[in-house]
Amino acid sequence: MKAEIIAVGTELLLGQIVNTNAQFLSEQLNALGISVYFHSVVGDNPDRLAAQLAIAHSRSDLVLLTGGLGPTKDDLTKEVVARHVGRSLKLEPQALKRIQRFFEARQVPMTENNKRQALIIDGARVFPNETGLAPGMAVKHEGVHYLLFPGPPGELKPMYFKYARPYLVELSPDQHVVHSKVMRFCGIGESALESRLLDLINNQTNPTIAPLAKEGEVTLRLTSFAKSKADAEQKMASLIREIQARVGKYQYGWDEETLEEVLVRQLHHNNLTVAAAESCTGGLVCHSITRVSGASQVFPGGIVCYANDVKMGELGVPPEVLGQDGAISERTARILAEEVRKKFKTDLGVSVTGVAGPEQQEGKPVGLVFIGVAGEHKTRVYKVNVGGLRHTVQTRAAKLALFYLIRTVKELVGNQSG
Repeated sequence: MKAEIIAVGTELLLGQIVNTNAQFLSEQLNALGISVYFHSVVGDNPDRLAAQLAIAHSRSDLVLLTGGLGPTKDDLTKEVVARHVGRSLKLEPQALKRIQRFFEARQVPMTENNKRQALIIDGARVFPNETGLAPGMAVKHEGVHYLLFPGPPGELKPMYFKYARPYLVELSPDQHVVHSKVMRFCGIGESALESRLLDLINNQTNPTIAPLAKEGEVTLRLTSFAKSKADAEQKMASLIREIQARVGKYQYGWDEETLEEVLVRQLHHNNLTVAAAESCTGGLVCHSITRVSGASQVFPGGIVCYANDVKMGELGVPPEVLGQDGAISERTARILAEEVRKKFKTDLGVSVTGVAGPEQQEGKPVGLVFIGVAGEHKTRVYKVNVGGLRHTVQTRAAKLALFYLIRTVKELVGNQSG
């Protein structure tokens, strides 16, 4: 099934509102194994919307429209779609009652134009709006399904999950369960991950694979269609094993897990503790860890050693190291990780030092970062380049520090069990 999304509203074209609805719907459709081929934005103009609908009808099986269901004259989506499918509009009694109750409860007179929000396309399946006024709807015309949603995300999202998603699942009557799992990766970019899995992605059928890049990490959403959840899990099992055989060392978690949640859980489970020394990340690693409930049992604290005086005074970095190698160096990262571990008497120490930007430091480029992870018997320093704007460098560096800690804990546990 080929899908496309049409967002309606001049305010989108003017940049006054960000089109988050398209992102949300694309993500949800991919989770159902429905491929989104096109996004478009059309202003509040009936002729241009009609032209866009004609194009969509010629190339897609499923067309989702957002916005333009309100009470004003420029809310024309229903009217244009009705003309496109050759049907009339009619008042939907339950929607009208809801609108009337809304104004009665607020003791505000209901203007006549608000009845427009209760209009639906004749014969359409209605999606009640439980968080707003204008209902959504679905109508089929010449083999193409048209789904209409209100523009406010707070109305669209609940409507999608309660009414539209079941409708979409019904379009595949032989597949009663849509089951998804998300594999979460760090330490590898989206393009590198995809290149190692390209044959699997190109040949996907059921399960489907949907890569998604986030700030500093990558996810793969696997979606299986089957008679039951158990059948869906079975369909995914061999694909998961193949993915892990190729890129498993970069996987840190599943579904909605975060790096910090996985790290704190692993530290708890293995009775380990960690302390942090941060320069360029300015406390982001500490902040991430302490967002997790129970972190105090595995994380006694850290030091933001932004200035060289702090690196020397609090963590014992020799002046000659800073003079010869610089604050942004493998030796400095190593010393910081080892010294913060000693200072807080923890099993592990992690350090981050680098060039966040916007300008070079010590003749070194923006995005160059050294991450040190120290244990009782071994210290490892990772040299990475995480280009981007200042906040991007800091975020990616902090996430990599958490990831390398997770990897270190796994190695420690593996060595002990071996």
